[in-house]
Amino acid sequence: MISSSQEVTGVDEVGRGCLFGPVFAGTVVLDDVAAIKLINAGLKDSKVLNSKKRASLVPLIQKHAKSWALGQASAYEIDTFGIRAATERAMLRSLKQLPNKPSLIFVDGLLPIRLWDGNQNTLVRGESQSPSIAAASVLAKEARDALIKNLAAQYPGYGLETNVGYGTKFHRKALLELGASKLHRKSFLSKIIN
Repeated sequence: MISSSQEVTGVDEVGRGCLFGPVFAGTVVLDDVAAIKLINAGLKDSKVLNSKKRASLVPLIQKHAKSWALGQASAYEIDTFGIRAATERAMLRSLKQLPNKPSLIFVDGLLPIRLWDGNQNTLVRGESQSPSIAAASVLAKEARDALIKNLAAQYPGYGLETNVGYGTKFHRKALLELGASKLHRKSFLSKIIN
């Protein structure tokens, strides 16, 4: 894990590979004390945490973080601008909600945020290296999952309450039978729906 005596700002996205709904981004600013508290509470890569553990971490992250924010970009933006540009928009939206502009951000992955005019470092597998990135991922994942589960009632038949928009076998079969809804990412469906 990256450690620093200063505050560390981590940025991560969730839902990039989904067939339905927006892509979310989280930004979390942690100091060393908060990072240690969260690690001791079980914070790690959100992909290895079960939903119950992630949910239990959300109030702790919100309590101990110096600041945090969420951003999103819609399925329409994904179809219009492409997934990378839409993901960057979500990240920028989360960063712009912080009370102060960070002097340096750590972005999960290989690709930088092209429109960010501040200093940034990219970290491959950043969730396992930076508690701030891990915390950002947990907040974004829980917020996005909650939104998609709420939308499941408005868009029945796709299994959104369990697959949260990912392309499971059930979801793909439902797309063939029902067609795409207005919140599906049409640009992602060319190999499923002809």
